Amino acid sequence: MSTRRPVVLFDLFGVIACHQRPGALDEMAALSGAPTDAFTTAYWTLRRSYDAGQWTAPQYWTAVLGSLSRTAGPDTIERLRLADIDSWSRVDDRMVTYVQSLREHAAVALLSNIPADHADAFRTAQPWVRHLDHVAFSGKIKAAKPDPAAFRHCIAAMHAAPADFLFVDDRAENVRAAQATGMNGHVFTGREELAAAVDTWLPTP
Repeated sequence: MSTRRPVVLFDLFGVIACHQRPGALDEMAALSGAPTDAFTTAYWTLRRSYDAGQWTAPQYWTAVLGSLSRTAGPDTIERLRLADIDSWSRVDDRMVTYVQSLREHAAVALLSNIPADHADAFRTAQPWVRHLDHVAFSGKIKAAKPDPAAFRHCIAAMHAAPADFLFVDDRAENVRAAQATGMNGHVFTGREELAAAVDTWLPTP
């Protein structure tokens, strides 16, 4: 740990925010007119380009529908886009409170794989995000975890050394990628385990 202020860098979905709402993919599949299994495969197979800001929402949804041999006008694409955003809109209020409380002891930042239009909607709906020390949304920074560029962005933005960071994510591959850049890492399994890990990691005042 350097003499700089420590930085706790959080993933969003699966840590502070909830994973996608159950049943959402079935609902979007129905909107598309495709079977749920085929829709789900297309949704996830093509997602990385959308998350990394390489595609806009219309480009992503056109690609998804095209892979399913479906065509749709702007109205259907917009309904799919809004349903998708809504499916990722839930947060764990206890984790939000915990994250905010950490700012007394460390800088707190966010690194999330999320498309740019989702990021705009989430920031509007969740005002607490605006009070963090830095927020890096993959669709905005054009790099999605586990790409090392996503972690390097945060290191540069926080004017910190990699060893100043504790990165928290529920996906082990993302934590390993952060550790490969020199960050400390914690695989999130629950709030109590995280609090214990953070307390151990933070330097003694």
